[in-house]
Amino acid sequence: MRPIIPKSPEVPKEFSDKEISFLTKSVFGEIIEPQPCDVLFVFSGTHPGHWEKAIEAYQKGYIRRTIVTGGRSLTGTSHPDWNGHTEAEVIIQYLLAAGIPEEAIKSENSSSNTLENVLFAKEIFDFNTVETVMFICKSHATGRQWRTLAQHLPKHLRYIPYTFNAFYKDVEIGRDSWMNTDIGKSRVWGEYLRLLHYGEKGDILKLDVEL
Repeated sequence: MRPIIPKSPEVPKEFSDKEISFLTKSVFGEIIEPQPCDVLFVFSGTHPGHWEKAIEAYQKGYIRRTIVTGGRSLTGTSHPDWNGHTEAEVIIQYLLAAGIPEEAIKSENSSSNTLENVLFAKEIFDFNTVETVMFICKSHATGRQWRTLAQHLPKHLRYIPYTFNAFYKDVEIGRDSWMNTDIGKSRVWGEYLRLLHYGEKGDILKLDVEL
């Protein structure tokens, strides 16, 4: 099934400095320094950053408990090197190999998108028992995934993003560089459109609501 909003839609115009600032804040979220948190939430994905940042967070002492999410893609096609394993299963293999104890990891391997990552995680972890959640995702998905957490998890929680930049056709999509390339502008514009769309659907906290 094709996504409602393309990953890289056509950009309608050149952005002004004010628009660049607004899009950067909306899509990449606020800059918050890493700090120790009660639990780590790993959004699903096939990019190595999902497990590399999780391992880094554990090794730096930011977290001691981890929630890993992710089943298979909506197309039903697994990553070609993963022999049919779910995204969560593969991420966990890397975490265990890095020395993170199995008892420190909770997981679900049925979700197929960001909303399901959060909803299914609620079934295997009681978020009322924690105060702070560090989460891992691509940096240009931070705003949308942060707002998904905020919409569906207990309101008292504080969130600390711990993100990584993705590359597309060897172009890095980062908060300080996205506006310099056509690919970067297209990816960020697509994320902004998803913020609006999923906010209207109720899947995420609306963009006009402060995090």
